[in-house]
Amino acid sequence: MHPVSSTTDDRPDGSPRPDAIRAQHVSVTYASGTEAVKDVSLTVPEGEFFGFLGPNGAGKTTTIKALVTLLDPTGGTVTVNGFDVRRDRRALRASVGYMAQETSVDLELTARENIRFACEAYGVPRAERAARIDELLDLVDLAAVADDQAKTYSGGMKKRLDVATALVHRPPLVFLDEPTTGLDPKARNRLWEYFREINDAGTTVFLTTQYLEEADQLCDRLAVIDDGHIVAEGTPAELKARVGGDVLDVDLIDDDESSRDRAVRVVRESGLLDGEGSVSRTETGVSVTSLHARRVGTDLLVALRDAGVAVEGFEVHSPTLDDVFLAITGTPASERATSADGESEPSEGPTDQKVGR
Repeated sequence: MHPVSSTTDDRPDGSPRPDAIRAQHVSVTYASGTEAVKDVSLTVPEGEFFGFLGPNGAGKTTTIKALVTLLDPTGGTVTVNGFDVRRDRRALRASVGYMAQETSVDLELTARENIRFACEAYGVPRAERAARIDELLDLVDLAAVADDQAKTYSGGMKKRLDVATALVHRPPLVFLDEPTTGLDPKARNRLWEYFREINDAGTTVFLTTQYLEEADQLCDRLAVIDDGHIVAEGTPAELKARVGGDVLDVDLIDDDESSRDRAVRVVRESGLLDGEGSVSRTETGVSVTSLHARRVGTDLLVALRDAGVAVEGFEVHSPTLDDVFLAITGTPASERATSADGESEPSEGPTDQKVGR
């Protein structure tokens, strides 16, 4: 796999932007011998909103921890903001913000106190702290509850406070590790707004997520990791195009193996797909991916009925991450969430969740 690289030049003179992240042939092996990351190479230019997608256990968190010095790579080279991940650990940490999957705010402290503590940890000059705290409270819409203890906050409010603590030192690069997992749609959309705002202001963002929708809304470019390997890369539109069109999911009343096999044969022999697209079995029926899925969906359902295949329900939708994984690997992402991320402690390197000075 070649390094993931940008094809856009944002400088006025057309010259390439410097790399915020450059990782070459990175691998991470746990003490148990499990290879969590295998020969991953990627390049992220300054100012980009980069997405790193994959199911649970694919290697996303292990990769991001290797990039922010919380794990030592067992192979390969990494530079972040020009600092080597092994030689310049302290300087690298001071140049990035990191938001882990689990919120790291102190629930006994107020929002203001949490941000003040982060200012101290990152070495923000004392004279600048008060203004910086107020600025960040406004950014994440917590000014009205700034002096309430964090334990009184909702999950979305805690996530937003976590974002604020990662931004106190105005890092040029921010790592967000599945920041919206577990949030309701309203809270997720509010976080999206903050991420767009900091990126529009020039901050490079490295986002790991399980949601193709999230990457589609936010990211300029992305890579997909599965079982420790990068298996696809490109813009969100390019990635979805690999699926080959929209997806028609059909649930059968009788969803035993023979019924699903029969439904697959009926769809393939109907001639409605004009020789393109794909048909596969799912746990409850069949999935049809085709450029013509929306146009011929009703006719396919009629063909199934005429063949005696009883349909319980159906849905036509744009490709999801699960559809991308099905197209790339032949297996839905939901069935591939059993890999090494978090299975055991790394063989070397720090394991704390904070990145600071």
